[in-house]
Amino acid sequence: MKLAIGSDHVGVELKPAIIDYLKELGHEVKDFGPYSTERTDYPKFGRKVAEEVAAGNFDSGILICGTGVGISISANKVKGIRAVVCSEPYSAKLSKEHNNTNILAFGSRVVGLELAKMIVKEWLDAEFEGGRHARRVQMISDIENDYHTENEGTSC
Repeated sequence: MKLAIGSDHVGVELKPAIIDYLKELGHEVKDFGPYSTERTDYPKFGRKVAEEVAAGNFDSGILICGTGVGISISANKVKGIRAVVCSEPYSAKLSKEHNNTNILAFGSRVVGLELAKMIVKEWLDAEFEGGRHARRVQMISDIENDYHTENEGTSC
């Protein structure tokens, strides 16, 4: 699987270990930054990874910030992205099986390395179940499409 990964300055210390783990599992990984602990803004990295996944350049993405919340919210603003923030493996697994999530986020201030690996593994190993879930995921896409269609060309 081809994976995009990004973080903010808080997630930058956990990110290399996750990249190594992903490579051990046989995945191709591209790091979209940042590369230092110098303070930065998570929205630009959430957006970059999300745009790459939405464009089809990567199969999925992984994002890391302090809690995983802010960076996942940023990613979810990109059309076609279903980013989930998870602090335990069960929700990560079900997010893929039921919601067909394409980006996983977690917080480096919330989970340690071993738990992060478990979360990543469960999410990567899970497969979308389709069926009744496909209808619901389509409903989410419909909301997104309606919103983008209704608001194209408008500004605040």
